[in-house]
Amino acid sequence: MPKLASSKFDHKHFLATASTRPGVYQMLDAEGEVLYVGKARNLRKRVGSYFRASGLAAKTMAMVRKIAAIDVTVTNSETEALLLEQSLIKTHRPPYNIQLRDDKSYPYILLSGGSYPRLSFYRGSRKRAGRFFGPYPSAHATRETLHLLQKVFRVRQCEDSYFKNRSRPCLQYQIKRCTAPCVGLVSPEDYARDVHYSTLFLQGKSNLLTRELSSSMEKAAAQEEFERAAVIRDQIVDLRRIQEKQFVANQGSDADIVAAELEQPYVCVHVIYVRAGRIIGSKSFYPRFRLASERHEVLAAAISQLYLGDDKAANIPAEIIVAEALPDAESLQEALSYVAGRKIRLSQRVRGHRAQWLQLAVTNARESLRAHVADKQNSEQRFNQLADALKLESQLSRIECFDISHTGGEETVASCVVFDSAGAVKSDYRRFNIKGIQGGDDYGAMAQALDRRFTRLSKGEGKVPDLLLIDGGKGQLSQARKVLEKFQLPEVYLLGIAKGVSRKAGQETVLLANGESFRELVLPQQSAALHLLQQIRDEAHRFAITGHRQRRSKARKESPLEQIPGLGPKRRRELLKHFGGQQEVKKASAAELAKVTGISRKLAENIYAHLHNC
Repeated sequence: MPKLASSKFDHKHFLATASTRPGVYQMLDAEGEVLYVGKARNLRKRVGSYFRASGLAAKTMAMVRKIAAIDVTVTNSETEALLLEQSLIKTHRPPYNIQLRDDKSYPYILLSGGSYPRLSFYRGSRKRAGRFFGPYPSAHATRETLHLLQKVFRVRQCEDSYFKNRSRPCLQYQIKRCTAPCVGLVSPEDYARDVHYSTLFLQGKSNLLTRELSSSMEKAAAQEEFERAAVIRDQIVDLRRIQEKQFVANQGSDADIVAAELEQPYVCVHVIYVRAGRIIGSKSFYPRFRLASERHEVLAAAISQLYLGDDKAANIPAEIIVAEALPDAESLQEALSYVAGRKIRLSQRVRGHRAQWLQLAVTNARESLRAHVADKQNSEQRFNQLADALKLESQLSRIECFDISHTGGEETVASCVVFDSAGAVKSDYRRFNIKGIQGGDDYGAMAQALDRRFTRLSKGEGKVPDLLLIDGGKGQLSQARKVLEKFQLPEVYLLGIAKGVSRKAGQETVLLANGESFRELVLPQQSAALHLLQQIRDEAHRFAITGHRQRRSKARKESPLEQIPGLGPKRRRELLKHFGGQQEVKKASAAELAKVTGISRKLAENIYAHLHNC
């Protein structure tokens, strides 16, 4: 954005010509960056409230002092303003708006078609053929539901490619988690009945499902099919156990219950997800919302971010229950209904089982925020104790930790995780795919990762850490010291943490760089400083090994032929067709490769060299 004039914003002149219609306003700083986006029923009145002589919170006043310009967009209605506001917040992510950071798509359970449909976990566009159930609040909740269905009704969950190529039942059949339709051990009629029962369960029609099962059990007993009657009896028992685990079951409706708790600068929004009358999960968000002073402000902003957007219509349940009365509840309900394309209820005063849900959400929001604040305060204390243990002249504000992960030298990945006094700074995490070193050379990998990290720093990317923590011993620390000397960063403290002789937690060896040598730092097992180092080291290890596994899995799925320059899809196809498979291609000589249609002598030599030097 272009830089704006730095003179003080003339709000009186702006308000004199401002519209009184509904719309959206964007507050900009001197750099042209968006500070805050808001919507209003009356633009002049709402914007004017920021410039009154008294009654403003300190954080609001701090934002107002940064305002260099205000852009407004007039809309036809408050509902249009609400939708435009959310679109602009998503685009610009202003620092003074609430940021829930919940952009991931929600998972579903997908029931495919065919004679023997499959139940599966699914995340993505709902244009795919099949029937969708959900959305669910998390992958864990989705997989837990699939596990229950597999146990009770034994509908297959295997991939179609696996299902179509079976010649005998798999382990799932042996442990009574599948009826083996792949080898015809269940008739299409019986399998369709199990699919029907699964569908009733996913729709929340538990009472109807129980009645149908009871009727089937009595019918089987009357026909002296006692084994089948016993199976149905066990299904009924399992269903009742599942229902007992629910706080409230069999109410047959979809709802989200949203509560908020506020203790600035910390905010918690807790959502309980109810699908088909069953509580299927909950989630706590800890957004940044500097201007909030009341819980209802947090709730209104959170609901807008959670549900308003072109990609969120399918995620809106029939009812959203909130713990506070919202001033703009009517316009918010209209916007929700517009986005969903159906009537959405925004409720606050509820009774019966819905009141119990609401109380549960309020309690969870309160307790979650309390735990969150305690964790932040505990993290700050541990930072201070580490600074004291290291006898640093100044307080620590940023620690970066590096770790290396590989399997026998294959697909080496380095991780960099960042912590400050409030905890992990995940937005600053980085991974480095290590290339051009001998497999298993951890020293070379560490040197390359650090060199790339601080090269970026020299170009203005990122911040200088106060402490550089290396997962490793003197060899890795020596590499780190050379890199720090190269980039002239003597102010960065260098610390290493390596597994001790016993390789047990709490008995690590901590090494501190001291001039040209390293001295061991003895920290008691119960030391908060040691616990902080262990936490950061473990997080770096987790982040590194996750990246390594992803890279290794991707590499193993790729054909070596795909990595050869000049060998496109058509020539690869001719090679495989001629030799019958990759193993035979690898066994072939350069002369034999050159006999394949489209393969020149030079390309054949390149293929041979690549396959035998990898």
